[in-house]
Amino acid sequence: MSQTIALSGTNKGVISVTKIEEPYGPNSATVASIGISLDGNADNPEWKVHIPLENVDAVIEALKAVK
Repeated sequence: MSQTIALSGTNKGVISVTKIEEPYGPNSATVASIGISLDGNADNPEWKVHIPLENVDAVIEALKAVK
């Protein structure tokens, strides 16, 4: 599963959200990977964060709170 969102305030920037299974090798926990690319290259973002799936709901709530 993957989704790309236009990055507000940029000409070509994107936010990419991808589910990655075993990102750190066999038996490592699945994560949601969120990347930021200013040049629009979602496959090679300049910034990236991995959020364990168990934390996704709490992160969504925290993001809603700062909005």
